[in-house]
Amino acid sequence: MEIYTPKRHSGFTLIELSIVLVIIGLIVGGVLVGQDLIRAAGVRAQISQIEKYNTAANTFYAKYGYLPGDIVNSAAIQFGFQPRATDVYNGTLQGNGDGIISGMGAGWGCCGETLMFWVDLSTAGLIDGIFNSATAGAEYTSTPTTIYTFMPAAKIGQGNVVQAWSDYCEVSMGVCPTETYTGNYFGISNITQMNFGGQDMVSVPGLTVMQAYSMDKKVDDGMPTSGRAMAYIPRIGPLWIGTADSLTPVSGSSTTCYDNSGNASSPIVYSINQNAGAGVNCALSFRFQ
Repeated sequence: MEIYTPKRHSGFTLIELSIVLVIIGLIVGGVLVGQDLIRAAGVRAQISQIEKYNTAANTFYAKYGYLPGDIVNSAAIQFGFQPRATDVYNGTLQGNGDGIISGMGAGWGCCGETLMFWVDLSTAGLIDGIFNSATAGAEYTSTPTTIYTFMPAAKIGQGNVVQAWSDYCEVSMGVCPTETYTGNYFGISNITQMNFGGQDMVSVPGLTVMQAYSMDKKVDDGMPTSGRAMAYIPRIGPLWIGTADSLTPVSGSSTTCYDNSGNASSPIVYSINQNAGAGVNCALSFRFQ
């Protein structure tokens, strides 16, 4: 008579399963830490790029007596830069030495001196890259595919470029109810269109909320509407991200850069609690120093 012997099935012991789970945890943790390190490196590289451009602008001013792009025609000719041109719209001189990186006569920081800023820095050899495609007084229409010939790509990537602009806005242009100017800025955003015939530059968010918050916190106060770094964007008259020309109470959502829970008396903060700050909802502008 044959005796039945049950087959033994091999499997993992509890110790083996524990080891596997620990290894999986280490791998997942390593991936997450690696992603955090990559994001932090991107933020540091972007801040470093802005500081280099800020230093270059100050060096230019110390050497030539004017900000790049704003240098007057006589000095531009004397130092070997492109001659400045008369604005075809209102007859004012492009490069008027007023310390404002404005557009062609009318302001808005959209064209004219904004482009010549990079031409002058390139000509002076103070920055990496060559951005001398613009000619003083000429009109251009640019798209995202050609914008990099006029201004540098941002180190943070994601289609962003670095613009030099000011929030100078004249009442006579029919956009600003009062003449405004708080400073010159290095902006980081996506430029979707430049129509210099119509004097407008359309700029849209290209940073995640967490990227904007991280950069702001490293160089400033970590608040989107105050200090040196702000969620401020050049767009046919300066705009706060996601609002009209003035700040209004806004409730946070997955599509907002900042919020104050819809309460005008509450501080405005970055919307990092919305979708872990992953939404590409922000742009930043850093005031010249």
